Amino acid sequence: MILSCGEALIDMLPRTSTLGEAAFAPYAGGAVFNTAIALGRLGAPAGFFSGISTDMLGEILAETLAASGVETKFCARSGRPTTVAFVKLVQGQATYAFYDENTAGSMLAEADLPQLDASVQALFFGGISLVTEPAASSYEALQARECAVRVTMIDPNIRPGFIAGKEGPYRARIERMIARADIVKLSDEDLHWLEGTGDIAALARGILAKGPKIVFITEGAAGARAFTATQERFVAAQKIVVADTVGAGDTFNAGALAALHQAGALHKAGLVTVSDAVLDAALDLGGRAAAITVSRAGANPPWAHEL
Repeated sequence: MILSCGEALIDMLPRTSTLGEAAFAPYAGGAVFNTAIALGRLGAPAGFFSGISTDMLGEILAETLAASGVETKFCARSGRPTTVAFVKLVQGQATYAFYDENTAGSMLAEADLPQLDASVQALFFGGISLVTEPAASSYEALQARECAVRVTMIDPNIRPGFIAGKEGPYRARIERMIARADIVKLSDEDLHWLEGTGDIAALARGILAKGPKIVFITEGAAGARAFTATQERFVAAQKIVVADTVGAGDTFNAGALAALHQAGALHKAGLVTVSDAVLDAALDLGGRAAAITVSRAGANPPWAHEL
């Protein structure tokens, strides 16, 4: 099982009502939630861990996970409210306004961390779950506890507006988690936010030097690259009409993880000796799955048969 660990929330996406009025419609989402959904739909053994509310919106989240074949037995349920994010789209690009105070997700504590069984092969972390305390420290503690025996991957999926006033502790946490991770995925924008200006390949190799075995860098409409200590691979993005970019990177993460799983490479030794062909397959499946997601509104990852 690939266990995605992080936020689950309700995205309020802009729509037009039947009367022609501006409106918002609720959709289950969250960066790490989206990756879990995409993994399940791609046929990978998928699980999810988060703090999920028992309120009406929390039930929507749990039902959406189950409908995509995602195991929810590790989730910590509570009566706290569900995180809500209002989404603004400008030429298909999404910006967010988050309402996350004292929610089931943000208040996740170390006491809520699950005891994992042998079915869990890899853990995925990222998103806004790594910003707000106590959840951020709890997820970091889970990675620290498990990283010696299981593959861990992180995609910070940085939202500068959400981390305003918390940048120092956030940067320090991301640095520590990157150093422990086996796989790191960053968009080109996130790479520059973390490492500054410079050549993408040089900056990616700087990330590798911190400890990871594989670094994936996505470059929007251009495509994506994979770096290891001895390899650099590139797969171009498919040309497609973009509805919006919500969930694109999250779906790429699922495709890359699913391809590594399919190749039998999603274990510590396998990542050290990963072949060019397997890296290309990870970039390809991640890119093809993400292309379908951006072709339709909201975070709606594809099922395997759609590929």
